[in-house]
Amino acid sequence: MEIKILKLGVLRTNCYIVIKNGNCLIIDPASDADKIIEACKDYKVTGILVTHHHFDHILALEALEKYYNLKHNTHNNNDFNYEVIKTPGHAHDGLTFYFKEESVMFTGDFIFYHTCGRYDLETSNKEDMKKSLDMIKEYDDDIVFYPGHGRSGVLGEEKQLFDTYIN
Repeated sequence: MEIKILKLGVLRTNCYIVIKNGNCLIIDPASDADKIIEACKDYKVTGILVTHHHFDHILALEALEKYYNLKHNTHNNNDFNYEVIKTPGHAHDGLTFYFKEESVMFTGDFIFYHTCGRYDLETSNKEDMKKSLDMIKEYDDDIVFYPGHGRSGVLGEEKQLFDTYIN
């Protein structure tokens, strides 16, 4: 599985193009639909995944759904095998997509490198964030996670810091 990263919009949101066997998924279509379409031109787009519906993660969503005639988060994709994990905290509708075979997670704004997402926003909840962090501890330490902003990291390293994330 190959992962391309596009940093899009004023908040430099990570939009991921996940490629396997000539097919691809778009994860968090932040903005600039034309740039995303160009990045996917050599592949068959078989799905669009959204980790949460904050504006900076979905500005190109409607255009891409129309262009590819796909509905996001339908989870009926045979080309890619992934688990959908509910991870509210930063957003009430937060999802993490876990590709077990590849030991890769796409966490949106739930977990970042050495911190977690904000939980003081209108659709956020501190207690939900604590529960989501506790739940994600059950996953393997060697998983590489790809957040909604910034660089990737390794889950085992983050787990050691979880207790420092929430005051």
